[in-house]
Amino acid sequence: MRQEGRRALVVAPAWIGDTILAQPLFRRLHERTPGLQLDALAPRWVAPVLERMPEIGLVIDSPFGHGQLALRARHRLAREIAARGYRQAYVLPNSLKSALVPFFAGIPERIGFTGESRYGLINRRHTLDKAALPQMAERFAQLAEAPGAPLPRPLAAPRLASTPEQQAATRAALGLAQPARLAVFCPGAEYGPAKRWPTRHFATLAEELAVLGYTVWLLGSPKDRPVGEEIVERCAPGMPLRNLCGDTTLAQAIDLIAAADVVVCNDSGLMHVGAALERPLVAVYGSSSPGFTPPLSARAQVLSLALACSPCFKRECPLGHLDCLNRLEPQRVLAACLAAAGTP
Repeated sequence: MRQEGRRALVVAPAWIGDTILAQPLFRRLHERTPGLQLDALAPRWVAPVLERMPEIGLVIDSPFGHGQLALRARHRLAREIAARGYRQAYVLPNSLKSALVPFFAGIPERIGFTGESRYGLINRRHTLDKAALPQMAERFAQLAEAPGAPLPRPLAAPRLASTPEQQAATRAALGLAQPARLAVFCPGAEYGPAKRWPTRHFATLAEELAVLGYTVWLLGSPKDRPVGEEIVERCAPGMPLRNLCGDTTLAQAIDLIAAADVVVCNDSGLMHVGAALERPLVAVYGSSSPGFTPPLSARAQVLSLALACSPCFKRECPLGHLDCLNRLEPQRVLAACLAAAGTP
């Protein structure tokens, strides 16, 4: 077996879900090199999930926005990284920009898929075989192998840490008490409305769960707050329902999800958070495919109508009807919730 150096850097994806799906790679690298110091270069908005992974030591801030080249700033960051003595860099995004810092830092072995003609920037190049590696998690894990070698399966499932102490501290900071039964809804989806189950369906589901003694918390980013407000407005006044979209940090959202009895999500970063926390999870898919980025948990149920027009991978329904989500009725999702949570 090829022995790697004991210090390696991961250039992390810019999306929360993708970063969680990279954790099987991190675990495999540790298995191959006991005592490995594995650090991550990551945008600050995904750093909290890396900080909850035992495989990652230091998280280095990558201050660059989507599409930002900033060559001078990348050179400065590369000089700081060069001083850390990394021997390998695993470049997970396929963009040319993501490979620049490891190259400028002079890290001897730079591993990744060829991507955007990154010859020279990546010097241990993998060629993607989509048929052999249908899932994103498998593609990341392949980088631990020699180029062209088969991927050992099964992959370890992602796992995020959240202690009872962290959960209690988060609830105290937000002024929340732990309900007897808690359902967490994650009604947003960063990619676009074609991945969002309708707010009227979320509202109906919230009302049905409230009858069964559940409190419902809505979690998401500040961009999701209007979606959360629409769900609240559609529900009867006085329901045990709270819109927390935009009120929490990502680390706090992790701790709130960790204490949920059931989680209902669109295909989103928080869906992968719920799966990695091993919570009973119902994942609703519309325009995207559970074959590519499924929640990697035995406790997750995927609901998809699998219509002839889906997955289309569009931000908005190109046919104007969004049948893939509109026709996925709340009663079907409720049945999945009760089965997942074991609620009589």
